[in-house]
Amino acid sequence: MTPEFRSGFACFVGRPNAGKSTLTNAIVGQKVAITSSRPQTTRTTVRGIVHRPDVQLILVDTPGLHRPRTLLGERLNDLVRTTWAEVDVVAVCFPCDQKIGPGDRYLVAELAKVGRTTTLAVATKTDLADPQRVAEHLLDIAELGRETGTDWAEIVPVSATSGDQVDLLTDLLAQRMPPGPAFYPDGELTDAPEESIVAELVREAALEGVRDELPHSIAVVVEEMGLREDRPEDKPLLDIHAIVYVERDSQKGIVIGRKGARLKQVGADARRQIEAMLGTPAYLELRVKVAKDWQRNPKQLRRLGF
Repeated sequence: MTPEFRSGFACFVGRPNAGKSTLTNAIVGQKVAITSSRPQTTRTTVRGIVHRPDVQLILVDTPGLHRPRTLLGERLNDLVRTTWAEVDVVAVCFPCDQKIGPGDRYLVAELAKVGRTTTLAVATKTDLADPQRVAEHLLDIAELGRETGTDWAEIVPVSATSGDQVDLLTDLLAQRMPPGPAFYPDGELTDAPEESIVAELVREAALEGVRDELPHSIAVVVEEMGLREDRPEDKPLLDIHAIVYVERDSQKGIVIGRKGARLKQVGADARRQIEAMLGTPAYLELRVKVAKDWQRNPKQLRRLGF
């Protein structure tokens, strides 16, 4: 008798920079979420899709839950809470290179209010800690569960970077999916529209090497995107026109760089990633504009898609 097909949703939650996006990409086996050493890189819920003969596992990577200082921050936190109330399994990420702190306690206590969802704990970034530190971390996670009345279904140490125990975590998530049909066609790895994938890859490239105050101020909107006409079918070219928004004139100068060198580098890095992800040669034109204090302005947030 063939086993019943299962399908469902699991989401990774955690503080900013807990390794959620890197883990999502490792399980899907391809990049679907942007990653950066900067906290609060993720601003949308990205769905990565894992296809197996007996199960379809849909991973939802969420923004990091944090103490909001802007309207954008409040909206991102709302997004996390909405997501974890709707999925079948929530996996809470605790990076091994950081001690468990008040942010983790707050998150787990908030999650406990949802109640009905199966909850796993994931000790991420095991490659950044020695075995003794990892062991202490696992005990701390178990203790946090006791303090908050959270019954961890599993506590799993993983390294998305080295791939250690990624398959085990995938198995544990897959086993907990309810019986049901596939939600997505075979071979589809994400449900994100191509324009939003492109915008995120441009933002990822723009985040590299910028000073601390700038990352949260960067937003990217794809204005136009389409295959160039009059090209032979075997030599397609994707035309992309995107705008990088910042909040102040001084930031505009930083993003553009001396004689436009930085923006050129951002364009080259982003184009390489876009071509790899979409499988089509691309022409990418970037412009930089100021949307004053957009993180705090409801009208600007709407315009930028938040």
